[in-house]
Amino acid sequence: MSMTLVREDKRLSPHRRQTRRRGRRLVPWLFLAPALILFLYFKFIPMFENLRMSFFKVQTFLGDEFVGLDNYRRLMNDDAFLSAMWHSVVLAVGATIGSLVLGLVLALLIEGTARHLWFVRTAAFLPVVVTMAAVAEIWRIMYHPAESGLINSIIGFFTIDPQPFLSSEDSSLLSIMGMMIWRGTPYDMMIFLAGLVGVDRTLYEAAAVDGASTWQRLWNITLPALRPVFWILATLAAIRGLRVFVEVYVLTNGGPNGSSEVLMTLIYKMGFQSNELGVAAAGCIVLFAATLALTIVVQLMRRRQAP
Repeated sequence: MSMTLVREDKRLSPHRRQTRRRGRRLVPWLFLAPALILFLYFKFIPMFENLRMSFFKVQTFLGDEFVGLDNYRRLMNDDAFLSAMWHSVVLAVGATIGSLVLGLVLALLIEGTARHLWFVRTAAFLPVVVTMAAVAEIWRIMYHPAESGLINSIIGFFTIDPQPFLSSEDSSLLSIMGMMIWRGTPYDMMIFLAGLVGVDRTLYEAAAVDGASTWQRLWNITLPALRPVFWILATLAAIRGLRVFVEVYVLTNGGPNGSSEVLMTLIYKMGFQSNELGVAAAGCIVLFAATLALTIVVQLMRRRQAP
């Protein structure tokens, strides 16, 4: 087929040959055009509109009023915004570390080629495919603070008093973090399993011959081989943690008394409840800048530690 096309090209004049080549180059773009149009209309245009709104006081009927950087100054001087930023960072760090550690442990436990392992992996991965709103609602029921609550009933067997979980300022953020770790662990586990497939098995055999223990093989062979996977998962998990919304909105809606308020829920309330769209747009830009900075820092650290 390709030889026939080459022969036909040689018979054509240079101008027609160049025209045909241009047509072939346009074919992939024609297939991509519908998706690109959707991305442009629903993603990129709203992004630039959000950037524009962050410099204005948006007034529905009176017209937008240019205020420059006042929206950003207001955010930086708002205790609620700074507190929400801190809560987002805490959730991102805690959920990232927890899901990475548990995901690696599960991957090491069920890594192998046994026939029954496919069922274990599928069952462990199910929390990822369930919608976040459904997961959050289930956990809200499990966190019921009364003695009849599911988790309180379980810890009651160990003579532990019922815990308030979501209804306490001291435990609401940790409770949300626990649910995020539970849902993020299976995803990290599957990526770790894919990374473990690429580890050279002869290294384990050579280490065993040299008398290396299981811990030494894990520390000196497995973990270094999984270093690229760690960086990828750490970046993705941290970004998920910073952009958390549904979990907090369903479980606590930022309460009690703002103890679990995060950037996304605060931005939502500013824009759609307080009608401060300009300030909310500025908050979105700050969140985007924080996510971008986090990604750049992680990539720089990854390159610095690369062999």
